Amino acid sequence: MLTTILAFLLTIGVLVVIHEWGHYQAAVTCGVKVLRFSVGFGKVLWSRQRGETEFVVCAMPLGGYVKMLDEREGAVDPAEQHRAFNRKPLPQRAFVVAAGPLANLLLAVLLYAVVNWMGVQELRPWFAQPKPQSIAAEAGLRSGDEIVSVRTAETGPQGQGDWAPVVSMTDLQWQLTQAALQRADLQLQVQQRDAMTAVPGAARVLRLATSRVPVTEVDGQLMERLGFSGPYAPPVIDQAMPDGAAARAGLRHGDRVLSVNGLVPVDASQLRQFIRESAPDGQPLHLKMRVLRDGKELDVDVLPVMKDIKGQNLPRIDAALGAEPAQVAVVYSGLDGLQRAVVKTGEVSWLSLSMLGKMLIGEASIKNLSGPITIADYAGKSAELGLAYYIGFLALVSVSLGVLNLLPLPVLDGGHLMYYLFEGLTGRPVPDAWLERLQRGGVALMLAMMSLALYNDLARLFGAH
Repeated sequence: MLTTILAFLLTIGVLVVIHEWGHYQAAVTCGVKVLRFSVGFGKVLWSRQRGETEFVVCAMPLGGYVKMLDEREGAVDPAEQHRAFNRKPLPQRAFVVAAGPLANLLLAVLLYAVVNWMGVQELRPWFAQPKPQSIAAEAGLRSGDEIVSVRTAETGPQGQGDWAPVVSMTDLQWQLTQAALQRADLQLQVQQRDAMTAVPGAARVLRLATSRVPVTEVDGQLMERLGFSGPYAPPVIDQAMPDGAAARAGLRHGDRVLSVNGLVPVDASQLRQFIRESAPDGQPLHLKMRVLRDGKELDVDVLPVMKDIKGQNLPRIDAALGAEPAQVAVVYSGLDGLQRAVVKTGEVSWLSLSMLGKMLIGEASIKNLSGPITIADYAGKSAELGLAYYIGFLALVSVSLGVLNLLPLPVLDGGHLMYYLFEGLTGRPVPDAWLERLQRGGVALMLAMMSLALYNDLARLFGAH
């Protein structure tokens, strides 16, 4: 809990400071007098005067603001009227407003680049047997297949395009998400690998019908919906618990299971499935296992015990099955890492806009909208995984904050840019009466969005989603 709270406060603090610093720096560059730079709202906890600007930290950390000299908010000394925000030319006012979201997007580029340069350990895109009758199974994916590259299956004006290499499970999930949102199928280039052999098999090309997944179901469970059952692990006994069913039967670490009651498991996932299905009427039966140990085949009798697992009475043999999933170091150096960071920021920005647009027209579920509780949860989890994972999470939230603030809603930076667009096209500012109505409507809309996000957070927390 402490890690979650600290990681959340650090996340909000960094992103708010960078966002407001963008506004502040642009205002100073354009000659606007900045009266206050605030991190948070409400009661002032800390303040310091630096030159003509007061820097403060307030009790409510969810946001911040930069207060500038402005004749619309009070009388201004005639000697300083040239430094008032409302007196500045339209391009400068637009630059000051846009600088906050742009600072968040630039921060995301830098953070993604740092992650690329540091490198992270990620799961290799090497899969266990897919779920029966799933989209992945229908595509022809088999246990031990490693997906090495993908491309769009549909032929466009310039052909299908080049194969994009898949370096990790995260990389593949990103490609699948984009394809599903675009309602396009993917071609997968796969190679059959086995933990017992070092040489990969011949490459095959499969067509995965990602277009069949409804847009409303494109979420964190997308790979499960497609039928991917998890990373490949060989059907071996990793550890037999002392005095457990496996240990009593004589099973040892490293035993490779060749068959269970005559059924041949292709991987650890299917081995677990065979054990789970060994007591259809709730009564455990003896498992006739054939295992390979030190080059010799042995027959072992195992009597599972029934245990309550999440409300289900299932047979267990008290052993860890399969080895640790294979991982790969994902690292990019120099300009390559920076270039990939720019591309990643652009892709995440476009995906965020697409998802918001689809939620608006009802094509995507509003359950995808997250609030502070979910952000705090993921901040804590990423921090526990390591610095590189937390930096990557920080980059993702920074992109989301930048994109959100560019939306044309009256209370956001994008709303002010919308006003300036109107002023640029008509030669006159938005009338005050309309400004007041738009602001009230914008506040109501933002409150509704925040309420919905908080509801989704609580529903996830208590398992309603």
